[in-house]
Amino acid sequence: MGWAEEEFETLDLGDTRLNRRAVLLAERLSQKPGASIPGACGSWSETVAAYRFLDNEEVNWDDVMAAHWQASHQRMAQHGVVLCIQDTTELDYNGQQMEGLGPLSYEAQRGMYLHPTYVVTPEREPLGVINAWMWAREFKDGDDQPRGGPVESRRWIESYEIIAEQARKLPDTRHIFVGDRESDMLALMVRAKELNHAADYLVRCQHNRVLPKVDGLGGKLWDGVMQSECIGGLVFELPPGRGRKPRMVRQEIRMQRVSLSDGKRTKKGQESQEDQDKGQIEVTCLIASEIDTPAGCEPVVWRLLTNREATTLEQACELIDWYRARWEIEMFFSVLKVGLQVEKLQLGDTRKLQTALALYMIIAWRINRLMRLGRTLPDLPADLLFEADEWRAAFILNKNPPPKAVPTANTVIRLIAKLGGFLGRKGDGEPGAKTLWLGMRDIAVFVQGMRYARELELAG
Repeated sequence: MGWAEEEFETLDLGDTRLNRRAVLLAERLSQKPGASIPGACGSWSETVAAYRFLDNEEVNWDDVMAAHWQASHQRMAQHGVVLCIQDTTELDYNGQQMEGLGPLSYEAQRGMYLHPTYVVTPEREPLGVINAWMWAREFKDGDDQPRGGPVESRRWIESYEIIAEQARKLPDTRHIFVGDRESDMLALMVRAKELNHAADYLVRCQHNRVLPKVDGLGGKLWDGVMQSECIGGLVFELPPGRGRKPRMVRQEIRMQRVSLSDGKRTKKGQESQEDQDKGQIEVTCLIASEIDTPAGCEPVVWRLLTNREATTLEQACELIDWYRARWEIEMFFSVLKVGLQVEKLQLGDTRKLQTALALYMIIAWRINRLMRLGRTLPDLPADLLFEADEWRAAFILNKNPPPKAVPTANTVIRLIAKLGGFLGRKGDGEPGAKTLWLGMRDIAVFVQGMRYARELELAG
């Protein structure tokens, strides 16, 4: 059974022929990532059938993803904690004649937005995409006119509600909603409280809120936390990105349990104690601020809000590690846009595009799931799938000097598989999942040792 047949086992599009077509199209697109749809299909008849499938008005993108959602649910049930990471990315189709596109960051750009919920374990194992928003903005009537259409911030709250619903179905799996600064919304925290925190939230704080006055005291949130005692420190390596070189970071950690107003006011003098309690939201605010920042570098400061109670350094470091997992969705977007080239899709309208994107999101998840064991995207630069320490470790453990230039993903994948028993003979083909997984265990241990040695050197 191929990966797509297994992943789409519960697919029901109302017609077995459509089910088979969806499975075959997913297989074809995953076998030639980055190729056009005609380039990925094996023949002209397959190409025609693929476009016919995408053109079918009875096939909706969420129907295509339903089987993957069920499979993801089963994978999540095997873990005690799952991180439900959210973020938004622009899909740029500027210059294409595609019906239904809207403006992007600049009004002259054309494209649409994608906001998925991408689930990983705390160890960064991708489990699936369990929800997605796809939309195009409406055009403004004039420069000074507000934009019409749905309130975009609503996507964060509705996504939390879906995660909470999932969490109720899996009582033995704790769900953690993880979001960036844009998700720092009072409305989300209020909704989480109304749902009895069925899922926890961990968001990066962008608002230095005024705290309610208690016994005549108040003040700003960040000021109050920074005045508290440092509970310890954290050392980690900051990966490269956006013109930034990798470097070691040392942070001091402070955190405090505080009450925030929920914004629902009652008339002065008429508040009962019960009303006052209802009007408060209890959160933990954690601030990890870099010390001894190298000259010319911007200090790394993370301000996080969560409903979870945390009092120890170990708990604080766990929260920071969970937030750092947000990088996984950035990698997901990289595979989707750079590896799978979804911004080069040429389809007649956004309805067809959304159906195609549903398939591509599942394929991107699979590639990310196999990124340390993967066998696809052979010509993709290895640094899009592996950290520098990881691909260098593959060479070192195979007693080969690491190259100065970034190698291809396929070169690294085969080296990792050899550590797991893959012989790599002429007729052996590409490595299987088992040898890749076994090899990655050796890589993980080696990289952990290298990083620990660096930390000891820095601390000494």
